Amino acid sequence: MVIAMGFLEVVGIASITPFLALVSNPEAVNENSLLVWLNDLLGFSTINQFLIFLGVAALAVLTFSNAFTAFTTFHLTRFSYMRGYTLSRRLLIRYLGQPYTFFLGRNTAHLGTNLLTEVQQVVTGVIVPGMKMLSKGVVTLFIIGLLFIVDPVLALTVTVSLGAVYGGLITASRRKLQKIGRVRVATNQKRFKVAGEALSGIKELKLLGREGLFINQFSTSSRRYASTQATSQVISNLPRYALETIAFGGIVLIVIYLLARGQGIGQALPIIALYAFSAYRLMPALQQVFVGVTTVRFNIAALDVLHRDLQGPDPAVKPDRRALEALPFNQGLELRNVTLSYPDTQRPAVNNLSLTIKAKTSVALVGHTGSGKTTTVDLILGLLEPQRGTLLIDGEPLTEANLARWQKSLGYVPQHIYLSDNTVAHNIAFGIPEEDLDQGAVERAARIAHLHDFIKDLPLGYDTVVGERGVRLSGGQRQRIGIARALYHDPDILILDEATSALDGITEESVFAAVEELARSKTVVMIAHRLSTVRSCDQIYLLDKGAVVAQGTYDELLATNATFRAMARTTTQAVAATYN
Repeated sequence: MVIAMGFLEVVGIASITPFLALVSNPEAVNENSLLVWLNDLLGFSTINQFLIFLGVAALAVLTFSNAFTAFTTFHLTRFSYMRGYTLSRRLLIRYLGQPYTFFLGRNTAHLGTNLLTEVQQVVTGVIVPGMKMLSKGVVTLFIIGLLFIVDPVLALTVTVSLGAVYGGLITASRRKLQKIGRVRVATNQKRFKVAGEALSGIKELKLLGREGLFINQFSTSSRRYASTQATSQVISNLPRYALETIAFGGIVLIVIYLLARGQGIGQALPIIALYAFSAYRLMPALQQVFVGVTTVRFNIAALDVLHRDLQGPDPAVKPDRRALEALPFNQGLELRNVTLSYPDTQRPAVNNLSLTIKAKTSVALVGHTGSGKTTTVDLILGLLEPQRGTLLIDGEPLTEANLARWQKSLGYVPQHIYLSDNTVAHNIAFGIPEEDLDQGAVERAARIAHLHDFIKDLPLGYDTVVGERGVRLSGGQRQRIGIARALYHDPDILILDEATSALDGITEESVFAAVEELARSKTVVMIAHRLSTVRSCDQIYLLDKGAVVAQGTYDELLATNATFRAMARTTTQAVAATYN
C-alpha cells in the first residue's frame, strides 16, 4: 500500500505537467499522434473541450491519489496503535510468567511504568513515526525520481542541497537525542515510583507531615521529564521553517535557471509548476521523515527497555487452574535436605533443611526474625525452587508438571493482605469472574473466619465496596477477609504466615478455634509470632539460620529447649501486657 501510494503521488504530480504544457500551447495537441488519436476517439469538436477533459482527468487522478493516501494512512495508524495492545499484553504475559524470585529484585513501579507508559511511548515515539518515516520516505523517493526524469541536473542539485541540510541536522542532534531519551526513561520511572509510594503510604505521610518531601521529589523528576519532551519537540521542528524558505525560495532560482537557459515563460511554466507542486508534496514528506528520525532516536531508550524485557520466547499462558484437578494429598509432604540462597546474599535462607508434615495435622514453624520461616513456607507453596534438595508430596517430587495441581490444594494467608477496590464478596472470591462467583462458598468461608456477622452489618452486606487496598476496613477485618479468601476453595492444606498478627486477642482465639476444627479434616501449617497460638499444634519446628534446631510438641519444647522457653516467656509477658 505504501509503494502504491508513492506511485500514485507521482502520477498525480506528473499529470499536472502535460496539462499545463498543453494549456500554454494548445496547438501541441495536433503535433502529438497519441493526443490526436485520443481526441478523435473521444469525439471532441474543439481543442478547448479536449483540454477541459484532460484537466478533469488530471483532477480525478489527483483526487484518487489523495483518497488512497488517506486510506493507507488510516491503516498505517491503526496498525501502529494496535501494537500498543499487543506489546502491553506480551509484556504482562512475560511479567506474570516470571518466577516469584523475579519480583523480589524488581520494583513493581518500574514494571508498571514499562507496561503502561513505556509501551505507549514506543508506539507514539517509535512505531508511529517509524511508519510515517517509511511511507513518506517512499513518497520522497518517487517524487525525486520523477524530478530526475524531467531534469537530472536540476534534480541532483535539489537532492544534494536538501540532503546536506537534513543530514547535517540529523548528525548534529543524534547524541543529544539519545542522551535526553535515556534521561526521560529514568525520570519517568522515578516519578511513577514517587507517586506510587506517596499515595500508597498516605496514612503515615499525613501523620508525619512529609507531603512536601514527596512533592519535591516528584517535582524534580517531573520537571526533567517535561524538559526532555520539550527539547525533543524543538529539535524535531527546528528545520521546518528554514527548509520551507529554502525550498520555495528555490523555485525562484529555478525560474532564473530556466530563463538563463533561454526558455520562454511558456516553456518554463510546466516545469515550474511541476517543481512547485513537487515542493508542496515533498517538503511535508521530508519534514515528517526528519521528525520520524529524531523522534525514534529520542525514544530508542524506551524501545531498549521493552526489548530487554521481551527477549526470548514468550512464556506459555498457564491454563485456568479452576479446570485442573487438585493434586491428591493423603500422606504428607517432606522437605528433604533443602537449600536455597537468595540472589546477592552470602548466607543461605534455608540450609540443608529437612522436615515432615503429615496430612491432617497441624504444624507450626517458629523462630526469631530471619530464621527462614517465610522462605520455608514459600518453598512449600512452590513459589521458590530449591537449589539443592527435594520437596516431596505423598512421596512424589514436586515438579513443574504437577506444580499447578499442588497449588490448587493450598489455601494461603499472608501477613499483609492485598485487597482490590471491589466488594467484600469479590475480595473473598479473589480473581473469580462475576458469573462464576459462588455466594454459598463465600458465606461459608466468611463464617469460618468469624467475619459473617460483621459483613451483615455493612450497608450493602457482601456487596459493600472495601475501597482501595481495603482502606475502609481495620487491620483485623482485612486479615479475616484474607483468611476467608484462603478457605473459599475449600483447600486440603491451609498455610498461615503470621496471618493473625493484626487480630486482637479475643478474635485471634476465636479464629484459631475454627482453625483447630479445620485441622481435624485439613492440614494446617502456620508461622506464628505469638507462641500462645501454637499450643495445640501437633508438631512445632524451631528454626534458626535456615535449619531445624528443635522439634516436638509445645510442652516437649518448653521442657527441653531454652530458646523456645525464652520465646514463650516473652510471648506470655506481651499477652499479659495487652490484656492489662
